[in-house]
Amino acid sequence: MLDNQGSNRSIFALIVACVGIVLGIGGGFLAGAQPLYLGLGVVAIAICVYFFSSFEQAVLGLLILRSSLDILSDLQIPAAFAIGVDILAVLYVVFAVLTGKKVYTDNFWWFFLGWVFLQAMWMVLLPLGGLGLDGSFLAASAREWVRLFSWAMVYLLVMQLQDTIPPQRAISLLLLGLIAPLLLASLQMFVPSILPPILSHDGGTDAALSLAGESRIRGTLGHPNTFATFVLLFIGLTWWKLGQSREKWQWLILLGTLVFFYVSTKALFSLMMIGVFVLVLIAPRLKPLNIIAGLLLIAVVLGLFASSEFGQARLASLGNTPLFNPDMDVSRAILLSQGDNNSFNWRLSQWSYLLQRWEDYPMLGYGLGLSTYVSTNQLLPHNDYVRALVEGGIVGLVVYLGFFIAQGVRLWQLLKSPNITPSQRQLCQILLAILAAIPLGMITENIWSHTTLFFYWWTILAIAGWNWQPQTTTQQLESPDLGVSSLLQKSRK
Repeated sequence: MLDNQGSNRSIFALIVACVGIVLGIGGGFLAGAQPLYLGLGVVAIAICVYFFSSFEQAVLGLLILRSSLDILSDLQIPAAFAIGVDILAVLYVVFAVLTGKKVYTDNFWWFFLGWVFLQAMWMVLLPLGGLGLDGSFLAASAREWVRLFSWAMVYLLVMQLQDTIPPQRAISLLLLGLIAPLLLASLQMFVPSILPPILSHDGGTDAALSLAGESRIRGTLGHPNTFATFVLLFIGLTWWKLGQSREKWQWLILLGTLVFFYVSTKALFSLMMIGVFVLVLIAPRLKPLNIIAGLLLIAVVLGLFASSEFGQARLASLGNTPLFNPDMDVSRAILLSQGDNNSFNWRLSQWSYLLQRWEDYPMLGYGLGLSTYVSTNQLLPHNDYVRALVEGGIVGLVVYLGFFIAQGVRLWQLLKSPNITPSQRQLCQILLAILAAIPLGMITENIWSHTTLFFYWWTILAIAGWNWQPQTTTQQLESPDLGVSSLLQKSRK
């Protein structure tokens, strides 16, 4: 064993030496060519050094930080963050393999990675002329693929934290990601002008903002709908913490706060999502207390939504749609959508046009992430199934639906595992409830584009797959000391 450790150190020293030589040569070149690039390179090196020297703290910091970045989308900060996560994850795996360190994975992650690389098929077909658009759109398609790849890398990084931090503690730390979004959302309630207006479907100001005294909060997430799904995920985590804690009042306060912000997004689709979430959550355990708590939560959400002028207007607008008006057919709704400011009728018009375009390339569609280039208004379909069909054709839609089925199967397997702990079981049940709500919301919303939601979704799904059994003293002594883990062990003592 000592010989192996010495060999690993030699390999690591050789790698460091080679990297140092390359960085020295590159730094000298950049200093003469462009000093700004040299400065950025120094920052990148500092981040890498911190990442490898304090891996656990760095990963946890990245997880908490992600919820604050979408507001900086105009500066391409979220995109740079995703690329940075990808690079750090790949570097970690390379160094772990070369130094003989264990890399934690599970069967679902390999399936996830394979699914992501399957999406690359559409990028290959694009410049070959096998899709509805040509190779000039390759850069846009590649951006979408990198976004998907970064989710798999987040899952992989989170897997490396197991055995160094208790899963309950990891989820508690994720709740710190609520601080910045909720603080900014609170400011938006009182000073709506601190952010630019939300753009509507036709490029003008959102009709919601035309109502006197009304505004739609969005925290740091850029859009109220994105903020709504983000808050729903954390409502689920808070519900889980409520069931785990003996002192429940603090979690009840947080749950009530999150419900208030959830309703304040004034997203109509969010009412359906939280209804499904609660029903799926309480269905396996039809105890009087669970039923009362679930119905009370739904009643509070509906009551708060209907108490505002905007909420009443949105609910009333449903009467002017084919969904609730038997005298109105789809073709009439599409015609009226040009001037009635009814968002559902506008969606019908958008879907109708995109489906007509899909018929030209039914099997493989137009290309990954390119549905906005197919529509006449450069907007997403506001229906993720239509989006999958337009971008990937019938093949892409089947692959897309199969991916969500696989997530459900993964959670079901965890629930049926003989080694699952009670708290882990409850978390998986909550994740199943959220997973049931997301596909419903996808019928009328671009949830697939809610990157922050899925960033935390994959984080929690990875934690749910950890070994939650208490570690023995021997295992704790053999686990690597990465800073935060040692502090956690001391605090437990």
